[in-house]
Amino acid sequence: MDVKSAQPHTAGTTLQAGAGLESRRIGTVALVFMIIAASAPLTVVAGGVPSNFAVTGLLGIPLSFVVLGIILILFAIGYAAMSRHVHNAGAFFAYISKGLGKPVGMGAALTALVAYNSMQIGIAGMFGFVFSSFLDSLFGLQLSWWICALIAWVIVGLMGVSRVDFSAKVLGVIVGTEFLVVIVFDIIGFAHSPEGITADGMLPDQLFAPGVGAALAFSIAAFMGFESGAIYNEEVKDPKRTAGRATIIAVSIIAVFYAFSAWAMTMAEGASNVVGRSQEFGPDLMFVFLGEHMPVWFVDLANLLFLTSLIAALVAFHNIVARYFFALGRDRVLPTLLARTSRRTGAPVAGSLTQSGLGLIVILVFAAVGSGSDDPLFPVVTLFTWLTNMGAFGLVLLMGLTALAVIGFLRSHKHEYSLWTRVIAPGLSAIGLFALFVSIVINFNVLIGLEGTSVLSWLLPAIVLVPGIIGTVWAFVLRSRRPQLYAGIGTGGSLG
Repeated sequence: MDVKSAQPHTAGTTLQAGAGLESRRIGTVALVFMIIAASAPLTVVAGGVPSNFAVTGLLGIPLSFVVLGIILILFAIGYAAMSRHVHNAGAFFAYISKGLGKPVGMGAALTALVAYNSMQIGIAGMFGFVFSSFLDSLFGLQLSWWICALIAWVIVGLMGVSRVDFSAKVLGVIVGTEFLVVIVFDIIGFAHSPEGITADGMLPDQLFAPGVGAALAFSIAAFMGFESGAIYNEEVKDPKRTAGRATIIAVSIIAVFYAFSAWAMTMAEGASNVVGRSQEFGPDLMFVFLGEHMPVWFVDLANLLFLTSLIAALVAFHNIVARYFFALGRDRVLPTLLARTSRRTGAPVAGSLTQSGLGLIVILVFAAVGSGSDDPLFPVVTLFTWLTNMGAFGLVLLMGLTALAVIGFLRSHKHEYSLWTRVIAPGLSAIGLFALFVSIVINFNVLIGLEGTSVLSWLLPAIVLVPGIIGTVWAFVLRSRRPQLYAGIGTGGSLG
């Protein structure tokens, strides 16, 4: 179903079904920042890295980012090649539909919706906790975590219906300041290094030991969102090059930056102490270290930027979900109402409002359930931990399927791409990604902070997978009963 781009309109934000996303708004640099924003660099270094040290007890966490970076760069090579031909806001949905068939693509679409929504809404739990603690420590103002989460919900909702280039500019500023804070930490860490600067953290035997599966499963969550470049391919300045180039640049930067910063944390605390200190302080470790070596105002600034880092991630994932709703509504897989966009901003307003509505419901449900809990970490150990790991579980599976889809799709483009780009790179990445997926399945209890088997260990993954199974079955039903609608699955906005 062809969709024409909406033209800017000065008379308010009217919605029209079938309007397209506003094109030619995003350049390569802006898209790189939007991709990196989803991975929230300061959140990963301050929260994810010490949590990984604490849970796994392995020194090789810095090396895990190198290993994963290699796998994901291999993935990005084929992904970038396919992005030159498929320009669709429902990236995984469209790619898998074209490479592995429409039934698998439709299942992937619903799994992607659940996974991305889980990532976005889960991060709101962390924001609520951190913002509540920040207000209490600085101003003595006590607000419930869910009220703080709703403040972020309002900000993100407003940005979601704004022009995409406005979001890109805001995210660019936030990501830039995140990098500066982490770089300052890295410099001080290496300068302090109580045990000297060594290769500890980068040695293979410190990673490839019992617990390596859990370490890699933790670290892959730090990269989630890097694949989002192709989702904006209908809005970039050069659809044949921008998304692919930005994806490769972003994942390279992320991998190197995380590996270097995790190594800096190892040096800052000392290889013999970093695991113990991580278990003692958890996500506060970086701020504790900065408090020991920097003025109070800098620590407060770092905490504030931790909050903006979470806002940036919320906006990035919100935009992804909104565009998935738009793509699925345009292809009539979901109600066509979801394909409505704003004439004024070109934003997928219906998809944005739908995502905001889902976020509001889940936040309020967890607020009600946790109202009787005395544990201040309730939104972190439940809403954040459960949902973000659900999201990572689904997205790693989808990336593995997309790597296979790239091989299937590029078979018809042998004259354009080398064997390396068409088969070897995506094939190697598929092996790595499915191995990671198995690691996540095996270690899921560890990831959600539970010991032994539990209902949650199968229920949370099922919430992600069951919609995908239903979507695949529904596609077969459509093929026999509504062939015209079936023929349009995954084709909206495709140019090749």
